[in-house]
Amino acid sequence: MATANLPQPVAPPKARISSFERTLQSARRTMMFSEVVKLAVDSFKASKVRFLLTMLGMIIGSASIILVYTLGLTGKDYALKLISSIGPNMIEMQYNGGSLVGPDNTSTPDFMTRDDMNAVVEQVPGIIASSPMLEDHDRLSIGGGIVKDTMILGVSPQYKQVRNLAVLAGRFFDDQDAITHTKVALIVLPFAKLLFGSAQSAVGRTISFRGVPFTIIGVFKESVETFGQSEISDQTILIPYPVARYFTGTDTVKQIFFTMKDTSMVIPASQEILDIIKSRHRPTSVYTAFNLAQVLSVMAQIANMLTIVLTLAAAITLIVSGVGIMNSMLANVQSRLREIGIRKALGATSHEIRLQFLTEAVFLSLSGGLIGTLLGLAIPLSVSLLTPFKIPVSSWSAVVALGTAVVVGVLFGTLPANRAARLDPVQTLKYE
Repeated sequence: MATANLPQPVAPPKARISSFERTLQSARRTMMFSEVVKLAVDSFKASKVRFLLTMLGMIIGSASIILVYTLGLTGKDYALKLISSIGPNMIEMQYNGGSLVGPDNTSTPDFMTRDDMNAVVEQVPGIIASSPMLEDHDRLSIGGGIVKDTMILGVSPQYKQVRNLAVLAGRFFDDQDAITHTKVALIVLPFAKLLFGSAQSAVGRTISFRGVPFTIIGVFKESVETFGQSEISDQTILIPYPVARYFTGTDTVKQIFFTMKDTSMVIPASQEILDIIKSRHRPTSVYTAFNLAQVLSVMAQIANMLTIVLTLAAAITLIVSGVGIMNSMLANVQSRLREIGIRKALGATSHEIRLQFLTEAVFLSLSGGLIGTLLGLAIPLSVSLLTPFKIPVSSWSAVVALGTAVVVGVLFGTLPANRAARLDPVQTLKYE
């Protein structure tokens, strides 16, 4: 009876045992990993020169990735800034056809008018500048009997802002010139040099167009050379729009320019302007709204693709350096056969041996990648600090370089690590 009353031993809860085992396993893994890292550092110290030479390829490859990516970004920014300087917020409306055929088989074009422009300005918010454009061609008479073919563009004073023109000498005509129908003109720089030798010499000179004398009050140029692909050519002269109407005898225009307050407004405003213009004309007439926002978007996509391709090409150097790492690690395994045999004899598992040499390969690759990344970032940053040129640097290029370095270390370190793990401890101990 007394024995039956003795307390029975209580079994420890299974959850407590499981938690203790997990903690113990975690501690073992931490100790094993710290030991592997220590062995990798010791191996590096024992063969500094060989490892530094092997690391050199990884340094060059990682730096190349960052520099090539930086060059791609620099080229992209430069190209986009050039295009943007033409007028990133500009919308150009064009008439593209759609004539009305009368009973006598004569066609009547459905050109836009200045009233269309005024209606758009009233209804579309965010427009800060606008200008119609009348185009005419004739032979220009200059004092001394010189005659040249030229293109006359009748525009408003806001045309300078819309097209982002640079006035090199003199001034642009203003609202007062337009209201009073003053006979003034601006001449494009190549034409000014051809006729008068320089921009300064052209200001104040008189030219005659259809028998009407005009005083040159300024010389201008486009902010970016468009090589004749815009409405401005090397023989262009600008005059106030009200004056140009006297020569054309009509208020119709083929092109109207608008400038939006913000770039984000360009694309939605283009469609809104197009709808307003169409609603004021015949259904069969065709009009188009052109803006640089779409061109900039396409250019950015092309530049990004080129940058990626160049970066991938630079990454090939890391593959070459990975082959060097694999050869170095194979030689390292061969030179440490007795060490591997002793470790296995003392109880090291194949997994631990594999992890040791794989860690050494990743350590070697990552060290070279880190040095190359720092070098690749230091060069463009130094140029930006020491020169007026601002070079864009992307943190993603550093992430790609370091990530590629780790991947290369794992890929090209696996073969030597597996070879070391499969070695027979008896044979390695016999190795001389």
